[in-house]
Amino acid sequence: MEPIEYLAGTHDLKQLPLWGPYTKKYIGISHIADAQKGLRFDLSVFPGFYRRKVDVPNTMWESGYHPWEASPDLSWFTHRHELEWKDQVYTDISYAELSEHARLVRCEFVNRTDAEQNVVLHYMASLHFPQVRGHGDLLRTCRVELPERALWTDALDYEVLSFADPSPRDTLVYDGFYRGEERGQGLVEGSALRFGREVGDRVSYSYELPDPMEHAVLLLRCRLLEGEKLLLGISGAADASLSLLELSGTGEPREVSMSLGPLPAGRHEIVFTSMERDVECAKISAVLDGFVITERHLLDQVRFVPEEANAHPLMIQGPVPNSLLLKYDGIVGYYGLLWTYDDYEVREFHCDELDRFMRHNVHHHVNSVFKGEGDGHFTNVYLRPIPLPAQSSTITHGMVCSGSKESVERQLASFHTDAEQCETVFAAVKRASEAKMKPFNPSGEPYRFSQQLMEATLAMNVVYPVYTKRTYIRHNTPGRWWDSLYTWDSGFIGIGLAELDIKRSVECLNAYVTEPGDSHAAFIHHGSMVPVQHYLFLEIWNKTGSRELMDYFYPRLRQYYLFYAGKLGSSTTRTLSSNLLKTWDYFYNSGGWDDYPPQVEVHRSGMTSETAPVSTTCHAIRIAKIMKMVAAAIGGLEVDIAGYEEDINVFSSAVQDNAWDEQSGYFGYVIHDAQGRPNGLLRHESGQNYNMGLDGAYPLVAGICTPEQERRLLGYITDPTRLSTAIGLSTVDQKAAYYKKDGYWNGAVWMAHQWFYWKMLLSLGCGDQAHVIARTALELWKKETEQTYNCYEHFIVESGRGAGWHHFGGLSAPVLSWFAAYHKPGTVNCGYDVWQVRTEFSGDNTELSVELLYYGEQDHSHTLLVCMKAGHTYQITWNGRPLEAGTMDDGLLDIRLPGENRGILTVSPA
Repeated sequence: MEPIEYLAGTHDLKQLPLWGPYTKKYIGISHIADAQKGLRFDLSVFPGFYRRKVDVPNTMWESGYHPWEASPDLSWFTHRHELEWKDQVYTDISYAELSEHARLVRCEFVNRTDAEQNVVLHYMASLHFPQVRGHGDLLRTCRVELPERALWTDALDYEVLSFADPSPRDTLVYDGFYRGEERGQGLVEGSALRFGREVGDRVSYSYELPDPMEHAVLLLRCRLLEGEKLLLGISGAADASLSLLELSGTGEPREVSMSLGPLPAGRHEIVFTSMERDVECAKISAVLDGFVITERHLLDQVRFVPEEANAHPLMIQGPVPNSLLLKYDGIVGYYGLLWTYDDYEVREFHCDELDRFMRHNVHHHVNSVFKGEGDGHFTNVYLRPIPLPAQSSTITHGMVCSGSKESVERQLASFHTDAEQCETVFAAVKRASEAKMKPFNPSGEPYRFSQQLMEATLAMNVVYPVYTKRTYIRHNTPGRWWDSLYTWDSGFIGIGLAELDIKRSVECLNAYVTEPGDSHAAFIHHGSMVPVQHYLFLEIWNKTGSRELMDYFYPRLRQYYLFYAGKLGSSTTRTLSSNLLKTWDYFYNSGGWDDYPPQVEVHRSGMTSETAPVSTTCHAIRIAKIMKMVAAAIGGLEVDIAGYEEDINVFSSAVQDNAWDEQSGYFGYVIHDAQGRPNGLLRHESGQNYNMGLDGAYPLVAGICTPEQERRLLGYITDPTRLSTAIGLSTVDQKAAYYKKDGYWNGAVWMAHQWFYWKMLLSLGCGDQAHVIARTALELWKKETEQTYNCYEHFIVESGRGAGWHHFGGLSAPVLSWFAAYHKPGTVNCGYDVWQVRTEFSGDNTELSVELLYYGEQDHSHTLLVCMKAGHTYQITWNGRPLEAGTMDDGLLDIRLPGENRGILTVSPA
């Protein structure tokens, strides 16, 4: 691994290029135009039938295009655009790296019909600004213009913020925001501090004056709703007296001032306190944008100037034929476009959306300027018509680049438009990236296409901008519909990326951990609080053995763990006397399973304060075991290890003492009384345990079941009338009275929790059962992707068909893990309780030496799954003793190891 210092202090995907498939609008290629402002330039390239049909490739719904191929480092990628389904008339549109500042655009048109076609190609360039999340509105910000010696302090740059009414979220603010942060219109940099909901709310600031001020003035910028008033106490100025400042609202940001008197040079503190108010105004609060300290006579020189958000470019003829320069206001550089087809027209669409507007105007062929609703703008280079004879194909090339005007003109002028040379460049970029990919054994060939689609989807599901920690980042999204952070989905994205590019996997993990001691967020949280990041780290360790990564991530993952376990900051996960954990204060979802029946009932009945699910505590047990292994590998952390061991024992006893239901053979949701004491299990109106499903079997994943519990639960996992279906593990037991055929999770199969159970089966030495889960999933994925070219979220038990988001790279990513485990030589997979001290494959993957530490039950065997190069018979030793192994495919070894503390396994050709 490369040095990882660059990971500290960022949540961005720094190793990805500035050019990539980052759009949230129409698929194509994007460029980060201004990282500080969150500006994105898009070039969407898409085909159509001449004067007939255009399918605008909207990323928000199925619109005729499919992620097709991609390099994990995004040096090249391809989307397939279907004009006539299925593969009758289509265009493969690819983007490949020419340089840091330029990308080749390659469009291959294919006509597999017996009729000649007239097709067109649209280059559609546009500039996009950040939006207010949840509203879809353009975020309009302002900047501060100050007179000489004046100081601006942003309201979020506080020293100490304390709310009179503490919140469970005080040290786990959603989306990596600062505590009290609020995004909104008309604010400096788009953020402010929500303050004063309760009497006694207090925020303090410090500032440094380089020179004394004779008549200093505080100018506070704030916003309240129209007619509202809030009284602030202000102290900490030179005379240390308390002053009162009344804020009144108009609904818009406004400034109020007060005199501070003479201030000496040096450091100063100022404190705002929310004061008494009328009962009728009890919940009034203000949005504090920040404050200026300036001399009184310079006060009228302070300006708050709205930032321009002009999407209309200056269009400049390029230096060579078929080229164009675009210059947008507020961006330092220029963009250049070039195309090699001579029949074209440059047009403009003045509108916010093309989906209806462009389709509606497809027959207005004499117009070059189209004006619709909104302030957006699209520069359209319209190549038409492109004749496509029957049973033929043709390729056009182009390029897009960025830089200074001189640089862009130089890049356009030096581009080689010769088709053969363009093809040579494209082929070279592809070869370079493909050379980095692991080969697969012949047994994997039937699954190769379905894996290709998931690889492309996962690699290209990156959006920009996403806002967190007061900055804009590139972010791996489960699907572009979710324009946000997503904690548990992103854990699985990282697990999938680990099979494609370990550096991207590491960055995915880094996006969700925070600096040790972060007072705002113990980790980056959005959505279901399932701590997949700890499992992801274990996967990364087993693939890299990087001590540097271990030292970096351990304190960050420990901070995450301590909050999850109810031992850090404002965490309320451990308020019940039973020591069972619950995360309802942070999200409605206990395990990512939205309509999971007992979870739905808990919310319907208003029982979140007294009801604990099983999986939450079981994840705490398992990640405590992972953290214990990491701490032991680092060394010198005996106090940490003792803490993990204590938690493991306490949590295990809590589950066993309170959640087991002998009648159903599942563990149940535990109800508590008003004092937080356990008071029975949550039951369905039929009398059944309400938790007959994957949550009720999670003690298997934690590794805390008795032999009898283990036997019964494993029986359900393999019983086709219970959890095992023809397409995988059902989330809910099919014999439960509350099982549905049409649910989102209830009556459906998802890949994510199956991955946890697959790893569990390896932990228990049940290699055959683990194989069934993996093989069933690979076959299911193959069938659906070959049918639709879509990568779906989940699969309906009754029909076996995919459903949900169609370009999903989140919770479906485990299909990449299973393909690698069974078909990619150079891959080792083990259960949860195994720490791979050292893993060494020979260059041709015909020899292996792996040193293992085993932390599981000493009387329990466990499975090591090893994929070697096909075409050989292998001999295996464990601590020098010959060992037999099962084989399921050529090169695949299913090795059952005894529960010994430490050992070295070797594999070599017989």
